[in-house]
Amino acid sequence: HLVYLATSALELNVSSVYMYCFSDREEILSLFEAVSGQRMMPGYFRIGGLQWDLPEDFIPQCRVLVDMLARHRDTYEALLTDNLIWRQRYEGVGVLSAADALAFGCTGPVLRGSGIAYDVRKASPYGGYDQYQFDIPVGKTGDSFARYRVRMDEMKESRRIILQALDRLPDGPIITGNRKVALPPRQELVRSMEAVIHQFKLVSEGIRPPRGEVYAAVESARGEKGYYIVSDGSNRPVRVHVRAPSFYNLAAVPRMLIGGLLSDIVATVASIDIVLGDVDR
Repeated sequence: HLVYLATSALELNVSSVYMYCFSDREEILSLFEAVSGQRMMPGYFRIGGLQWDLPEDFIPQCRVLVDMLARHRDTYEALLTDNLIWRQRYEGVGVLSAADALAFGCTGPVLRGSGIAYDVRKASPYGGYDQYQFDIPVGKTGDSFARYRVRMDEMKESRRIILQALDRLPDGPIITGNRKVALPPRQELVRSMEAVIHQFKLVSEGIRPPRGEVYAAVESARGEKGYYIVSDGSNRPVRVHVRAPSFYNLAAVPRMLIGGLLSDIVATVASIDIVLGDVDR
């Protein structure tokens, strides 16, 4: 949502918010790097667990960062929400009704901005989300300003979830001991031939899921990101389809622009926060 806020502000010539948001984003990416060694593509999660344990100072660092971001979020809201130009460019612009949002398959803030309280974390909980207390912000007007408000409120809810997760972070193993799906620890490789064999087979052959099909989705910042996979029992999928939220949200733009001005295109596209790689899948 910081990237959305930064880029949409830049599109509407509020360059100061753009700089502030990307500065905050750098702090988040630095925390990613401290945990995984990577900034943009962490690759921290593994089938069956995690790459390695969290750094000892992760929890206090994360708390400091979350509190700082909450203060900055309030600053951005003060700069934008009652800004006359911001409201004139966003209110009543790019309106999408609830029926049209559902018909186009929109998800995320685009769907919730049109009044539909759908969130994968609530509808089909995963990753322990059913254990956390959080609300689903929804809009009423379905315009660009409603989508902005939804994202600003979701930043508050994200803070609630993170703080609850930090309080409940358990001790214990970080990855499964099932060597058919997870690589053995490096220290085992130097003393166990069985561990070496497991690693060789897993790296060279991969995993063999049972025959069948599955659809699994998560709630990304832009909406429902899902994967449909068909298996014939081998180590190669028969079919993989990616359900990318930007692809569906972008398809609704022509409907949003009906009756609008040419200049509304910029504000409308900014309000749905597409990523072209997400559109191309």
